Amino acid sequence: MNYSFFIAKKVAAEGEQSFARVIIRIAVIAIALSISVMICATALVSGFKREISSKIFGFWGHIHITNASVYENLLEESYVDKNQNFYPSLDTIRRVAFLEKRNILGREVKRKRYTNGGVRHIQVYAFKGGIIKAKDEIEGIFLKGVGQDFDWHFLSQYLVAGKPINTKDSTASNEILISRTTANRLKVGVGDGFRVHFVQNGEQLKRSFKICGIYKTGLEEYDRQFALVDIRKIQQLLGWTEDQVAGFEVFLDDINDLKPLSEDIYYNHIPNELYAETIRQKFPGIFNWLDLQNINEVVILSLMVIVAIINMITALMILIFERTNMIGVLKSMGARNWGIRRIFLYYASYIILNGLFWGNLLGIALCLLQKYFKFIRLDEENYYLSYAPVHFNVWSIILLNVGTLVITLLFLVIPSYLVSRISPVKAIRFD
Repeated sequence: MNYSFFIAKKVAAEGEQSFARVIIRIAVIAIALSISVMICATALVSGFKREISSKIFGFWGHIHITNASVYENLLEESYVDKNQNFYPSLDTIRRVAFLEKRNILGREVKRKRYTNGGVRHIQVYAFKGGIIKAKDEIEGIFLKGVGQDFDWHFLSQYLVAGKPINTKDSTASNEILISRTTANRLKVGVGDGFRVHFVQNGEQLKRSFKICGIYKTGLEEYDRQFALVDIRKIQQLLGWTEDQVAGFEVFLDDINDLKPLSEDIYYNHIPNELYAETIRQKFPGIFNWLDLQNINEVVILSLMVIVAIINMITALMILIFERTNMIGVLKSMGARNWGIRRIFLYYASYIILNGLFWGNLLGIALCLLQKYFKFIRLDEENYYLSYAPVHFNVWSIILLNVGTLVITLLFLVIPSYLVSRISPVKAIRFD
């Protein structure tokens, strides 16, 4: 039988009656608070990145297929033919094999992997910039033309008034979908009409639109600049035929497949005169900002682990001094130093696991409260969200718990060396 584990259980059972019980409780509380803060921080950062990314990808799509000569400018007035071999059959792409490259110990290792999903949807789009004049207000705007293949699932959840554009009629619709920001600035609502002024080939053009709906995504930079109209209106303004569009928006099943699927589409599915680029490449600024949140997460996790380690080192040293007599008796009976050290490491594991248990309950409970009651509110203009989102990842929680336990115990091996410095004779007489 493992005598170190046996004695550790006895010591733990008597711990509640010893003078060190206050220190033990403080250590448990410190561990609990540390893991709960780590769980909340991870869930909040993950939820924040997930929500912002879903909004951006929902509005723009994951991959854009455009004319290769103008791929650097999203709003360039250059067309491609809608009649392509990949349209609309591109959405039949499912899991794709790719080579994952990793650098391990200075060597590049390649491993064959498969994407988590494939292409969910593909749709056409077109853009045209103009100036809205409504009542006494003037506002610059970019009109995004959408067709019958447009997926309204994303925008429908952000409609605050009215309905989507009707693009199913045989003639081009005069309806327009504007953002709440634009509606407030122009002082208009659903059912109101206004004119949009355009410049095309040196001539000034005017078109009348009627507001069919108002949306609000929370992405103020985009809400302020874009409105949706029937793509045929844009084609008429630009002098294009109904088979000429600015490009194709591709939506994926899984955002993690962005790079391999974009490369597969570019090399295997589209002609040489077209170019496939991810929206992350088109708008790197906002995604770099999201990546900075990872630094905040690492800082918080590191600080919490340090707090847990310091508290456990203090608690372990006090436990060792409290059990000096026991250490002396065990040594006099022939127990080895490492066997005695293991007693205190087992005891420390019990304290850590106790703290982890209560910390997980507290952290998960706080996250669930935030998820369902949204009591932490944010400034939507600065953070693109009106509340702090929460996203649970079971594996992240498991890794946090295992990592905290292992790292803390590794650091406790050093102070447990105090056992080796205790003399049996002096320890037995210690009072």
